[in-house]
Amino acid sequence: MGSSIFAVFLPLALALVMFGLGLTLTVDDFARVLRYPKAAAIALVCQIVVLPLLCLGLVYLFGLEGALAVGMMLLVASPGGTSANLFSHIAGGDVALNITLTAINSVLAVFTMPIVVTLSIAAFLGDEAGIGLQPAKFVQVIAIVLVPVALGMWVRRRFTEFAERMRRPVKIASVTVLVLVILAAVISEFDTGLEHLGQLGGISLLLSTLSLTIGYFVPRLFRVDTGQSIASAFEIGIHNATLAIAIAVSVLDNETMAIPGAIYGILMFFPAAVAATLLARRQREAAPARQPTGSQ
Repeated sequence: MGSSIFAVFLPLALALVMFGLGLTLTVDDFARVLRYPKAAAIALVCQIVVLPLLCLGLVYLFGLEGALAVGMMLLVASPGGTSANLFSHIAGGDVALNITLTAINSVLAVFTMPIVVTLSIAAFLGDEAGIGLQPAKFVQVIAIVLVPVALGMWVRRRFTEFAERMRRPVKIASVTVLVLVILAAVISEFDTGLEHLGQLGGISLLLSTLSLTIGYFVPRLFRVDTGQSIASAFEIGIHNATLAIAIAVSVLDNETMAIPGAIYGILMFFPAAVAATLLARRQREAAPARQPTGSQ
């Protein structure tokens, strides 16, 4: 009974989160990628190519198997979470780039998530009939990810003042939904989560830490400025756990796959908070050096 209520509530809860994301986006946010081509390209390559390979290595390193391994890969294939903008703002990052990357990632995820999940199911469950090979499930992913976002963008464009008033309440509601979804996922598979807590906790913390590190230092290696590198770090380092849980339960009909997203959704805040604190301090220390000295 509880599981069926969870399965029904989850798509509605995620729709609210994605609608809230849509309220923050405009068409210009997609076009803005043309102003940051190098920063955006590096971040997207890290997100779409590097992180799944990194996560695959961690899955083998920690000995995850079956549905839990697929759930971990599903999580890493999810786009950046809405918390990325907040942490980027705290750390002094280029929040406009965060918004652009979130917009682009949300669209790309409709195509990349089925590919990653299909390969993961084939590798860890021996089932080649994955999500990417089933058109009905592909349509479900589009409905879950893009339709609420598009609706939110339409509301913002058509009713701008209403959208501005609703952004804060919807943001608060989205955080509440995230907490409730994580709690529901943990409760629904409590024994499984407890049994594999060490593995999932370790891989979640390490994935989060490495993702933040890669997201910051790879752009810096390519001479992307600090603010954009900070934005990249949090966009890459914070995944949408709500979306991963929703896909696992509502599309793949497997609550065990939702456990990695639930554990990650709790633990990722700790590395993110540490990274935001360190980067904000670095930005403050660098600020005097960037200020003009004035004329003598």
